[in-house]
Amino acid sequence: MWVQHYNPLHNTYLSALIAALPIILFLLGLTVFKMKGVKAAFLTLLFSLVTAVWFFDMPISKAIAASIHGIANGLWPIGYIVIMAVWLYKIAVKTGKFDIIRGSIANISKDQRLQLLLIGFSFNAFLEGAAGFGVPIAISAALLAQLGFKPLKAAALCLIANAASGAFGAIGIPVIVGAQMGDLKPIELSRTLAWILPFITFIIPFLLVFILDKWRGIKETFPALLVVSGSYTIVQTFTMIVFGPELANILAALVSMGAMALFLKKWQPSHIYRINTEEEVVEQPTYSLKEIASAWSPFYILTGMITIWSLPGFKALFAEGGLLYKTTILFKVPFLHGEVVKMPPVASAKTVLDAIFKLDLVSATGTAILLAVVFTVMCSKNITFVEGLQSLKETCKELWIPILTICFIMGFANLANYAGLSSTIGLALAKTGDAFPLVSPVLGWLGVFITGSVVSNNALFGHLQVVTGTQIGTNSSLLLAANTSGGVMGKLISPQSIAIATAAVQETGKESNLFKMTIKYSLVLLLVVGIWTYILSLIGI
Repeated sequence: MWVQHYNPLHNTYLSALIAALPIILFLLGLTVFKMKGVKAAFLTLLFSLVTAVWFFDMPISKAIAASIHGIANGLWPIGYIVIMAVWLYKIAVKTGKFDIIRGSIANISKDQRLQLLLIGFSFNAFLEGAAGFGVPIAISAALLAQLGFKPLKAAALCLIANAASGAFGAIGIPVIVGAQMGDLKPIELSRTLAWILPFITFIIPFLLVFILDKWRGIKETFPALLVVSGSYTIVQTFTMIVFGPELANILAALVSMGAMALFLKKWQPSHIYRINTEEEVVEQPTYSLKEIASAWSPFYILTGMITIWSLPGFKALFAEGGLLYKTTILFKVPFLHGEVVKMPPVASAKTVLDAIFKLDLVSATGTAILLAVVFTVMCSKNITFVEGLQSLKETCKELWIPILTICFIMGFANLANYAGLSSTIGLALAKTGDAFPLVSPVLGWLGVFITGSVVSNNALFGHLQVVTGTQIGTNSSLLLAANTSGGVMGKLISPQSIAIATAAVQETGKESNLFKMTIKYSLVLLLVVGIWTYILSLIGI
């Protein structure tokens, strides 16, 4: 049994600096040394092993076991989800459905700023709400690239757009987990988030158009921006307050897409913006409603499957005693399961950590996407199962390096959790006292940078936020909301998200370029969330 200790150098800030060294190394690798993502991630994992063993006295067997456990989690479920999502996209291309999708979007508007709002913002948010876990970035970025956007720019825009929807991914799981950590009902945390996120949500479409075409773009598309921002923000906020987190993205995305499509039938900008000004705007064929509905069918099917997989009744089938319980295989990780103890104030009491690798063969989100692929192939006349399997082979060949990158990142994230590195950093930030609401979102931002997931971030730092709130007399719900909101801003630069995005647009190896494109926006949005959270704490929200 090994007990975590969070101040090995007997100085809170010096210990936190040592714990942060692997993160600093990763940042330097991507920016200063311009390493490929897979190399930077591998070196970070090695360095974190040294840090955990040498400075934090973690037994080497447990450090290696934690790393392997994280790598396994990178393969399943994350790698599984990403491969299935990109495979679904490739099937849509091979069957010719994507040509009709592209044409139907182009017929709504030939202006690429408006196409960005439809796909990069609204459709991206819809996929985030339905599936999450890299699916929206992979599919939306690939769609934009096919519509003529520069691949890395498409990936960056989709990452930035995710700031409006990341808190409510995968049917609101990040908020549900955050609420559990604070012993709250999900709707309580959702209502607190309504004090922070709507302003960010509203400005994101304006920011996307500004990145693409500066102030001229905002001026020329202002009416459309008001429609998409206004409809999305109003519906998302109403849903957060009245219904809770589960449908906040899905309803808002559907309404904003519908509102935009109807509005653009009556209004178009006077100047049609194209990224490549020398490119001739090709007249798209006019498609029937039946053809368009059929072309979008892979994503209808995907939504249906994800919805089924998210139903409580379906999930109950895989719970202990459920009909399909035996389809989930649980592996207790040797040298790690039940052998690491988390201590207060990070935990409410002395807590022995479980380390179980869950191989959920049927209940995994990736299986829902796999079935969406199978049904799409079955419903398509111009592709065979053999050709579909060939597409899977191509997908795996293209994605093996990004998946390896994700595995190394997850290895580091898991080690940082079990070794107490993340908690050491969090405790140092918590020392800021009454100023903590200002830096509370930074903790969430770091949590998502380390883990790649707002869900994991809330599981990692949620209790610490609650404990600190109690100590300084600040509403714990507000700090949990800040942890979630700051985490969403961290998704813009999360190594896991960047690896998925570069893979989706076939730019693997250019992770450092994409990181540079999103980091400034991530930091500015984080600053806004931090200042606003501090103001809310002063007025007693």
